[in-house]
Amino acid sequence: MSGERRESGDVRGILHPGEQARHRRLTRLTVGPALSAFADRYWVVRWDLRGRPAYRAEVLSFPCVNVTFERSDLRTGGFVNGVCTTKYVRELSGEGETFGIRFTPGGFGAFTGMDVGVLRDDSAPLAEVLPAAAGLAERVLAEPSDERRCGLIEEFFAGRGRAGDPHFALVSRIVTAMAEDPDLTRVDQVTARFGVPVRTLQRLFRRYVGAGPKWVLCRFRLQDAADRLARGDRVDLAELATDLGYFDQAHFTREFTAEIGMAPSEYARAASPGQSVAR
Repeated sequence: MSGERRESGDVRGILHPGEQARHRRLTRLTVGPALSAFADRYWVVRWDLRGRPAYRAEVLSFPCVNVTFERSDLRTGGFVNGVCTTKYVRELSGEGETFGIRFTPGGFGAFTGMDVGVLRDDSAPLAEVLPAAAGLAERVLAEPSDERRCGLIEEFFAGRGRAGDPHFALVSRIVTAMAEDPDLTRVDQVTARFGVPVRTLQRLFRRYVGAGPKWVLCRFRLQDAADRLARGDRVDLAELATDLGYFDQAHFTREFTAEIGMAPSEYARAASPGQSVAR
């Protein structure tokens, strides 16, 4: 296993990234061949806040299932975490760690054959979802080396996946387009481009992604907005709303505030003190 990366400029989805980095350490590692068709990264979060106040880490999660191996005051063990459709908040206290595998959108459902919609905004013990994984969490958490942890996980998953799922391939293409094409802002544009009826698209997204296509589009836009607001550059909110495909600035502000918990201008000031924001 190779390709370890400490925290980098890629912090999309992480709210208040500068503040978070002062409270925990983030490491990312490359996925090996057993999972590379279905997952895009290993990630590790460690913190030591002993003698310091607890910290609430906030994330706008990607439309992905994560398998995590955790050790903390909150819970310890292996878990399958479905798509989180609201702002995810994790309280970090004492000392702890989470070693995770981020499956690509649709990847866990394709790999296991599971309808991941049942895990939306929820999680389940890993051994309940994958009975063959009984004892895997204990072995992973007992291993001090991140490289060796990756090896144990790769050994377990090797040969267990389902290959050649055409529905997964289609969902992957659609989600990639949603993430990368700023002009793709409405579900009707998606159905027209890919020739998929809206009901079929909704059914595929529920089964493979765990959330509907409209939500996925909205989530990517809000991640982009939060990322740009936290960079520290001068931001014109009306221009930002237009760039992200919102009908007007008021609509953007309402949606951002509802999801993040504060208005865009307030978030920009909190995430990057001294930033200039044009309203």
